Amino acid sequence: IHEGERVAVLGPNGSGKTTLLLHIVGILRPTEGEVLVFGEPPSKTSLHGKVAMVFQDVDEQIIGPTVWDDIAFSPINYGHPPEEVKKMVNCIIEEMNLQHLANKVPHYLSGGEKKKVAIAGAVVTHPKLLILDEALTGLDPKAKIETILFLNKLNKEKGMALVITTHEVDILPLIADTVYVISERAIIFKGTPSDLFKHPEIFEKANLHPPPVISLLNKLKREGVPIEITKTIEEAEDELLKLLLTKKAKTTT
Repeated sequence: IHEGERVAVLGPNGSGKTTLLLHIVGILRPTEGEVLVFGEPPSKTSLHGKVAMVFQDVDEQIIGPTVWDDIAFSPINYGHPPEEVKKMVNCIIEEMNLQHLANKVPHYLSGGEKKKVAIAGAVVTHPKLLILDEALTGLDPKAKIETILFLNKLNKEKGMALVITTHEVDILPLIADTVYVISERAIIFKGTPSDLFKHPEIFEKANLHPPPVISLLNKLKREGVPIEITKTIEEAEDELLKLLLTKKAKTTT
């Protein structure tokens, strides 16, 4: 994983996605081989503050009495001065539109709100690598898009690398440059979201479901229709419209 890269890891339940992430952040240690983050073992103190993770069950990491206190936990423990902590927390709260939740008790929030709080707490120290374990699951469509845009902004402006596990393959073009698919404890695919969408057999082998529009395009291609496999619904619409206009022009001629 290179600096500023956005990586998605897909695979069926039990394929080891979460285990992999826990090794990257140093919560688990390998019994064989080694894990290196920026060239160092995750246990190195020099990596503290450079790697952050949002767990699949965010209740495991939200511990503050209020949303503001929870987000402040990391910068306080990394030794930032009080005034700097205040500035960092208020800034991230504003950027993620959490002002209305700042003084709320986190555990009474909705699942989607908790996810946003956990993400805010993870990125407040501006890590070089953010690990997200199904972190977008449970967000309503509006909050999901807002969060993706925010993460992409951090990626572009701060060079923050992203590693995300997800079952929502339709969001891959929005959040990932590179996709790894894991099945039966092995990597069975590495490539771009566009490349993945051209290989329906990978989805089948990993027990995953491609976006409906991608399934449609692949079916048309198998039937001999000259159409490109796209990565977004908008691009698929353009391809289908182009196909229809070409057919109409031939019929008219």
